[in-house]
Amino acid sequence: MFIFDAHLDLAMNAMEWNRNLTWSIQTIRESEKGMTDKPDRGNNTVSFEAMRKGNVGLCVATQIARYVKPENPLPGWNSPQQAWAQTQGQLAWYKSVEELGILTPITNSQELNVHLKNWHADNENTPIGYILSLEGADSIIDLSYLEKSYQNGLRAIGPAHYGPGTYAFGTDSIGDIGIKGKALLKEIERLNLILDATHLCDKSFWETMNNYNGPVWASHNNCRTFVNHNRQFSDEQLLELINRKAVIGVALDAWMMVPNWKRGVSIPQEMGVTLRHMVQNIDHICQLSGNSLHVGIGTDLDGGFGTEQSPADLDSIADLQKIPQKLKEKGYRDEDIANIMHGNFIRFLHNTWE
Repeated sequence: MFIFDAHLDLAMNAMEWNRNLTWSIQTIRESEKGMTDKPDRGNNTVSFEAMRKGNVGLCVATQIARYVKPENPLPGWNSPQQAWAQTQGQLAWYKSVEELGILTPITNSQELNVHLKNWHADNENTPIGYILSLEGADSIIDLSYLEKSYQNGLRAIGPAHYGPGTYAFGTDSIGDIGIKGKALLKEIERLNLILDATHLCDKSFWETMNNYNGPVWASHNNCRTFVNHNRQFSDEQLLELINRKAVIGVALDAWMMVPNWKRGVSIPQEMGVTLRHMVQNIDHICQLSGNSLHVGIGTDLDGGFGTEQSPADLDSIADLQKIPQKLKEKGYRDEDIANIMHGNFIRFLHNTWE
């Protein structure tokens, strides 16, 4: 089945992890033997070959670069200018991969329709489609840079990532969106960008909902009812998004799927983490909404973790093809499964862009 993955950090892997995504999964793993600088070395799950094997023909691909003030202990860049430059290096990588015929940018409904038609006619040779997103807005030096980003193809943006940010507070922090955040939301709305609510702390989330009237989704977010942590959304937050006609992409990071996960210690096999936990989150959102129209796939695979922190029955992104059968076993109809695997996010894009 055709798959839309709403969150992949492709450029981060290429530029910061130095992974050549044109290589096979196994070749990348072999190249990283003995490396210890990242927790997921040798455990990668994403390559262009694996995406094509899994019929992941369309994705939301990110730019990401955190600006951190001196008192912020999180890793990141020491000025907004450095963070901006990092995102522009990532953009240059996407453009160079486009020139190889591997990726193609999707920025409007016409391009989306053409891509879907081409992919279904010849998925072996059609470039993989991607919608460009910015995860965390700290690299936006001032609002004129958001306009520049839009002109360069940006179509979605998350105001925050981890910790305190320039425009909002993110995961594991507490704070409001402030004057700068409110101004950013107005500019996002003016440009008809998609606001990604993922990573907003509870206070920033609700202030955002009270100050923003444009299109919103959550590209990679799970349910707090299963893992009681601020990274996940409460049922109240999920219902707010559902009422705004959003789509929530369910992620595959193991610590977000089962309670009591200890990073660097727990392993998927011992914790019993499998793709059924993704289905569990999908089903919970469907039960809240009363239908299958507000949930999709937003794996976040290789978003700083690999097989050491993914479902035990997933070796690569190609294994997403196991999900339709698991949904069927849960009682989902073919129409519902198609909605979840691609239809909801595609419909959302058409509604936003037309």
